[in-house]
Amino acid sequence: MKFLTGLLAAVLLIAGMGASHAVVRIADDRGGRIGTYVDRYQDLRQSGETVIIDGLCASACTIVLGAIPHDRICVTSSATLGFHAAWDFGSNGRAVTNTEATQMLYAMYPSQVRRWINQRGGLTPHMLFLRGKQLQAMYKPCYLDAQASAIKPSRRSLPQADRLESARGQLLH
Repeated sequence: MKFLTGLLAAVLLIAGMGASHAVVRIADDRGGRIGTYVDRYQDLRQSGETVIIDGLCASACTIVLGAIPHDRICVTSSATLGFHAAWDFGSNGRAVTNTEATQMLYAMYPSQVRRWINQRGGLTPHMLFLRGKQLQAMYKPCYLDAQASAIKPSRRSLPQADRLESARGQLLH
C-alpha cells in the first residue's frame, strides 16, 4: 500500500510540473537572420516555456524580448543584451544598414527597451549593450543564478529558411 501511495504521489508531482516549468536558456547567442529568430521564438512563445537569459544575447537574438511575454523572461547577473541596426550585404559586398528591417526590429521591442535604445542614439551599426542593474531593473532576476547556469542550453534545431521576404530575411550582426 505504501508503494502505491508513493507511486501515485510521484505521478501527481510529475504531472503537476507540466510545460510551465520547462526552461530555455540563452547564452552566447550572437544572432543571425531575423526570420529564423522570429520563427524560433514564435514556437517558443506557444510552448509556454520560460526563458533564462544567462550570457550574451545579441542582434536577432534580442527579438526574444518582444516575442516572449515579459513574465516568462528572467535574467541572471551574467545576462547581456546587444542591439544594433539590421544590415544586408551591399552590391560591393560591404555591410549596408537596412532601414526597413531596422524599423521592424525596433518595433518588436517592449517600450522600456525602445526607450533605453533611444536614450543612446537609437539602433545604429554600433552595438549597444544592456546589462547589469539597468537590465535587472527591466526584467526579473532568475530564481537562482547558480541554478540557471547549471541548465543546459536548448539544442533545438533552427528552422531552415529557404527564401524569406525582404525585412524578415535580413541579417543582423
